[in-house]
Amino acid sequence: MNTLLRLCFTSTVLLGSLVAIPLQAQEIHIGYVKTERIFKEAASAKAAESRLTQEFSKRDKDIVARGVAFKSDVDKFEMESPTLPETQRLVRQKQLADEDRALQLLRRNFQEDLTARKNDELQLLMTNANKIIKQMAEAGKYDFIFQDAVYVNPKYDITDKVIKTLNAQGEKAK
Repeated sequence: MNTLLRLCFTSTVLLGSLVAIPLQAQEIHIGYVKTERIFKEAASAKAAESRLTQEFSKRDKDIVARGVAFKSDVDKFEMESPTLPETQRLVRQKQLADEDRALQLLRRNFQEDLTARKNDELQLLMTNANKIIKQMAEAGKYDFIFQDAVYVNPKYDITDKVIKTLNAQGEKAK
């Protein structure tokens, strides 16, 4: 029985060694891309941020102006409320509460719209970046390209190449 176990163990070790030899002989080509840098440094990301700022700046200014006016109304009410008759004071309180709810709704809708547009722009940017990464992987014969790892040796980082290609692609589109 011991001989049979030794024979099985020896054959398993030999078979494992034969399988491992070709794996060690092959070199694995690995790359890494940090998407956060693409979102910050790519020209198309900066252009998207500029478009969003332009698109939402007027609306933002209007909301800020309404907020300032509301604050002014509240301050005025607080100063006048001790001298106002009860019914008039209650009516003004209700008006201010309604105005506050409307202002909060405006802010919430603004944030939701801005977030949705940002997500759209980032998704478009990431789609373009992924196409470039795939092209680079095929051209450079990469076996793996990872995105957003906890730690990667800097020699595997190809983020700069991706950003340069994205920027060049953006220049061609203009």
